Amino acid sequence: MASSFAAHTHPLSWTSSMKLLSHSFAPPNRKSSLLSYRRNRMSNCLSLSASVNSTVETNNICSTLLELCEGHVPDHVLQRAEEVGYIVPTPVQNEALPVLFSGRDCVIHAQTGSGKTLAYLLLIFSVVNPQRSSVQAVIVVPTRELGMQVTKVARTLAAKSLQLENEQKSCTVMALLDGGTLRRHKSWLKVEPPVIVIATLRSLCQMLDKHILKLDALRVLVIDEVDFMFNSSKEVSSLKKLLTIHSSINSRQTVFASASIPQHRRFVYDCIQQKWTKANVVHVHVNPIEPMPLCLHHRYVICGNREKYSTLLQLLQSDSPLSAIIFVGEQSEKSKKAGNAPSTTLLIEFLRTSYGGCLELVLLEEDINFNQRATSITDLKQSGDYLLVATDIAGRGVDLPETTHIYNFDIPKDAINYLHRAGRTGRKPFSDSKCYVTSIISAEERFVLQRFENELKFHCEELLFSE
Repeated sequence: MASSFAAHTHPLSWTSSMKLLSHSFAPPNRKSSLLSYRRNRMSNCLSLSASVNSTVETNNICSTLLELCEGHVPDHVLQRAEEVGYIVPTPVQNEALPVLFSGRDCVIHAQTGSGKTLAYLLLIFSVVNPQRSSVQAVIVVPTRELGMQVTKVARTLAAKSLQLENEQKSCTVMALLDGGTLRRHKSWLKVEPPVIVIATLRSLCQMLDKHILKLDALRVLVIDEVDFMFNSSKEVSSLKKLLTIHSSINSRQTVFASASIPQHRRFVYDCIQQKWTKANVVHVHVNPIEPMPLCLHHRYVICGNREKYSTLLQLLQSDSPLSAIIFVGEQSEKSKKAGNAPSTTLLIEFLRTSYGGCLELVLLEEDINFNQRATSITDLKQSGDYLLVATDIAGRGVDLPETTHIYNFDIPKDAINYLHRAGRTGRKPFSDSKCYVTSIISAEERFVLQRFENELKFHCEELLFSE
């Protein structure tokens, strides 16, 4: 299993090689060659990873999480991790944790469901001091659903056994996922600030701008799904402000995490140039050859728009999934103004009248109240037998490990969205169970799917239904 997760760690140590850089970066005399100069400059910076010796060794594979974290993470946290089933480290944890424990900034780049969340949470528990009443770690997430998932894992690890409860203070975890500054959060922050804050960017910035939350004692800043955050026009200015104004790279350890970081070398270069990270940031890229788990089997069906509903029904009847997510495209503004019902609503109504299976039908979209969405996800995890109809809000952060089938009722808008949709299944580390990702497309959309295959390095098999 480990051989299929070839890991590549790219240390970028610029500070120790300034003399080497100064000669290669001599500016050109001609204005016309400025573009090539800039390209060469970036190339030279990134190529230093091969010539500079790294002080961090990440090639040692540990057989247990306890062995990997011993001496860094408090015993009660490791005990809790074992109790909930975190025993054998995943490849990304084996590669990233030694780097994180060394104190260096890190870009964690690995498949969905590979264990990135646990890796950065273990780092946080290794450096924070629960006895100190101050915010020492902040985790920024793009969606409330991902925030709920991370908060649950953090609180599970922070909980102490009965024997240790009275010995010392426990590590407090606050979730700022409401999109506003609630009174209870204000009161909590004034009385006794939490040690760890997990927040959407909007909620966090509201607290910072109103000086309700202070980051003077910040030790670790994590930006999860970092590519999504930087690609969001609504979020990017606030994110840059958080990275450069509200906190300083000199006093914090910065961790970026995602399954998809397009042009990752350029991104790492920008991190250093813009001072979002320190110059010796490490890019841990696990399994670049296989961006998605090998247990995924990709399929597609070609049909006309009028046959999409009946085709989906045929797939559900032939596959008999134990649990599945059906992804539907977002409703366009034009369709909303015309007063048309969303595709999700139409599909749910169709399935309720036509689907005769025993799976529970659930709808998840952004327009649904947050508390309702949270309740729905909790119910799904408990029941285990579900057919979830969702928009791309479920593509990042919804952790339903029992999901065996993904259906793209509408083709994703790009390869990144395909990757994250597909990543909602095959989320059980070390499991060999085959999971399926099936796209319902028109003949004209076949070339789009082929482009996804080329970008993400997977093969898609065509399904043919007999008349």
